[in-house]
Amino acid sequence: MATLKVTWLAIVVAVAALGGWIAQRFASGAGYGAPVLHWTSLITMGAVSLLALVLGIRVLRYRQGKSKNPIDPIMAARTLVLAQAGAYGGAVIGGWHLGILVDFLAVGSTGSPALVSCIVMMIGALVMVIVGFVVEHFCKIPPEETDGPSTPHQRRDTKGETEGYATRAH
Repeated sequence: MATLKVTWLAIVVAVAALGGWIAQRFASGAGYGAPVLHWTSLITMGAVSLLALVLGIRVLRYRQGKSKNPIDPIMAARTLVLAQAGAYGGAVIGGWHLGILVDFLAVGSTGSPALVSCIVMMIGALVMVIVGFVVEHFCKIPPEETDGPSTPHQRRDTKGETEGYATRAH
């Protein structure tokens, strides 16, 4: 499984920001309110982040040998996927609201409740991205030491896409 890449997250933020900016332009031109998420969305964002963090801590405790209960490899992989999905979801939400915020600031619309909601949602989205990176780090296992390369063509520093995550079976 591939790791989170800051470049890809930045691209997602940029595309979502463009979409949010365009949607805000159309909405304001048609006389509608800003297409921002309500603050109650923070409950869902917080629940996803908290669940990923709790499951990630379980994987970390197992990885460090502090847990006596073995972890199902599928559960560890699902934890990793949840963390990565949360990070990408946070990038989309943060980017969308960034685009709306840019439009608000461009037209000088400060002090509106929608502007405050944009900022709050961007902070929540940033938390989701950070939790995604942290939990992904929790799910990595250290590389196993070997005496040497298993084949003459294999170098010691090569690593496959799926190596390094806590998905090994016991």
